[in-house]
Amino acid sequence: MTFATTEPERSDQRARREKLVRDHFENEVKKEWAEVLATFPHPRYELIPTGVVHDGREDVERYYIQTRTAFPDQHHEMIALRHADDAVITEFYLKGTHLGPLGPIPPTGATFKVRMTAYFIFEGDTLVCERIYFDSLTMLKQLLGGFDLKKPADWIRVARTVLGAGRLLW
Repeated sequence: MTFATTEPERSDQRARREKLVRDHFENEVKKEWAEVLATFPHPRYELIPTGVVHDGREDVERYYIQTRTAFPDQHHEMIALRHADDAVITEFYLKGTHLGPLGPIPPTGATFKVRMTAYFIFEGDTLVCERIYFDSLTMLKQLLGGFDLKKPADWIRVARTVLGAGRLLW
């Protein structure tokens, strides 16, 4: 037998989910990894453009550390937050400066601002996955903008960056 959810119950659930998502975002910016990880019983990130999945506490924590090594000032600017029956959907700009290696991509020193969408998937009040969509080529183009193509030394860095990005994307 299925019971319909009443509007006040749905409203309360949406408020709890939204608070969890906003706390999650805030703690990511503060690099309070234990707090971010506490928002999931089993942390899982799916990066749709690259096909990479980070599953489990250790894997997700490693992802946080790698991305903040590459972009130590990484932060976001919220554009919109919406609710679905099983998700909170966020649109935001992710911003940062590429000061460390991103896997096989060497640091470029460039800043980026990329519009993204993240689906925070819930089962009831339990966050089970963050699924992130973004245009990886827009990000790569901005990272390459940090090079001065008039300098031959930067040609090698551009080649390494493009080859590194190719290993991540394909």
